[in-house]
Amino acid sequence: QVQLVESGGGLVQAGGSLTLSCAPSGSIFRANAMGWYRQAPGKQRELVATITRGSSTNYADSTKGRFTVSRDNAKNTVYLQMNSLKPEDTAVYYCYAQLLRDWLSSPQDYWGQGTQVTVSS
Repeated sequence: QVQLVESGGGLVQAGGSLTLSCAPSGSIFRANAMGWYRQAPGKQRELVATITRGSSTNYADSTKGRFTVSRDNAKNTVYLQMNSLKPEDTAVYYCYAQLLRDWLSSPQDYWGQGTQVTVSS
């Protein structure tokens, strides 16, 4: 059973930085699109940033210029570098990936368990 494993969340002061990372726990054939979403208390899950296998990126307006999504295809790992953090960035951050388990399988969507990011003012 493949799972996405996230790391790097925590507590940081406003203006600070954090880096999140995420990778599948087991062996896979290939990762297509990968990215990050977040959900604050009482709000719906929203896009943070996504990145294609060819490294084309897409950002939410609220994160443009402050967050950077990147990936290492050899390690099937996606990263989120978060700078100039604001209290409104406080949320549970979820990793997303579209994975192929083997060369015969169809791509499937996977989600991580979520990692808490708290930004204090």
